[in-house]
Amino acid sequence: MGNRDKVSNKAQDLKGKAKETVGSATGNKELETKGKTDQAKAGLKDAGENLKDAASDVKDAVTDH
Repeated sequence: MGNRDKVSNKAQDLKGKAKETVGSATGNKELETKGKTDQAKAGLKDAGENLKDAASDVKDAVTDH
């Protein structure tokens, strides 16, 4: 995964946590839900990037032999 992707995903996760916290503290369920959604999206993006990295590692291992 590229550093840019890592930073972008982490930023989205942190924004989501902030929204969730503010929403929870203020009783704003919509904001809280948006925060959880942002966090989930960031997690899915990380998982997708990790899958790409794993596939690349397998390809490299196969071509090296």
